[in-house]
Amino acid sequence: MLTLKLITEETERVIAGLEKKRFAGAREAIAEVMETDKKRRAAQTQLDKNLSDAKKLAAEIGGLMKQGKKEEAEAVKAKVAEIKTANEALKAEMENAEKELTTKLCQIPNIPYDEVPEGACAEDNWVVKSNLKECVLGVDKVGNWDANPDSDKALLPHWELCKKYNLIDFDLGVKITGAGFPVYRGLGARLQRALINFFLDEARKSGYEEVMPPTVVNAASGYGTGQLPDKEGQMYHCGLDDLYLIPTAEVPVTNIYRDVILDEKELPVKNCAYTQCFRREAGSYGKDVRGLNRLHEFSKVEIVRIDTPEHSAESHREMIAHVEGLLQKLELPYRILRLCGGDQSFTSAVCYDFEVYSQAQKRWLEVSSVSNFDTYQANRLKCRIRRTADKKTEIAHTLNGSALALPRIVAALLENNQTENGIRIPAALVPYMGCETID
Repeated sequence: MLTLKLITEETERVIAGLEKKRFAGAREAIAEVMETDKKRRAAQTQLDKNLSDAKKLAAEIGGLMKQGKKEEAEAVKAKVAEIKTANEALKAEMENAEKELTTKLCQIPNIPYDEVPEGACAEDNWVVKSNLKECVLGVDKVGNWDANPDSDKALLPHWELCKKYNLIDFDLGVKITGAGFPVYRGLGARLQRALINFFLDEARKSGYEEVMPPTVVNAASGYGTGQLPDKEGQMYHCGLDDLYLIPTAEVPVTNIYRDVILDEKELPVKNCAYTQCFRREAGSYGKDVRGLNRLHEFSKVEIVRIDTPEHSAESHREMIAHVEGLLQKLELPYRILRLCGGDQSFTSAVCYDFEVYSQAQKRWLEVSSVSNFDTYQANRLKCRIRRTADKKTEIAHTLNGSALALPRIVAALLENNQTENGIRIPAALVPYMGCETID
């Protein structure tokens, strides 16, 4: 969440950032936060004064008793008792104000960096790079992007290819669980495993330490990374135990560092993790949910970094380059988008999306989001850095990205590599698959 220091010292910049993110009622929300903080500080000031007064009065009691002024001593004792009673009310007022303040802060999203373009929706995102053509910043918006590859071939969509080659059984998944829970079989299962191992190996080569976290988390973990209370309707909740199935490995991996102070020399922390991910995807319907396009359970490899404020932008660039390298090795047509303010997530300060082109579906499929959250998550997590020079602590920066999410990668690989003799396997995956084609 945003820090009170930022809100009070740079109020107009915060409001402008929230408006850029299309957050309704930004000025009013910030005013409410500042008023609640004012109430909290007023109660704290009065409590401090009362404690000081009570201490002085308590010191007088002993002197009065020694002088035999019992009645005066009893009167002072009564004043101290009154102050103590008032203090209990002040403490309750402070606690209520602090709870109210936290609730209000949690309802306010992160503010975007200056580099984030203005815009209200996905059509306003900028295409900043592609392996299909040169891009012009600010000109090549998604809404007027004209570099969709053409193909004269009658290509099959991946759900038909999966049926043809017995790779994924969507109907069986419906029988076992429901729509959005496919069953991978034979070479389809092997392709999943090949991609997972390939992504993890590439992450390890880039210096990421692999972890295997739980796939269910408590509410504190969801709160720490910003899924709660913002996205609780999109998460599967185990009510009896009050636990949540993770929507991404970002949640458990980043929460490793909740309530942790990291030495500056340890940074950047670089972790990667493969997990199953679970999303309710409430409200999704239509053609975009066919096959692997939108699932309730899917596999993903995530990369996470904890870094210093002065180096986090460089970390972000390195993470973007890492994801781009994966797509290049998979020989897929891709583009990189810089998201506009109105299309950014609740918690991100700047986000770049990666999309691959589906030849059969004639559409772009999002396969990764790489975000810098600045101090927003770390402030909620109480994740701090201890500086080497002066031993002072400050809030860390957190970053994460998909490297990569498998369903749409699999869809694009199948659709873009179909031939008369089967589906060609990209060279980088052949050692993992043990074959050059699926036939």
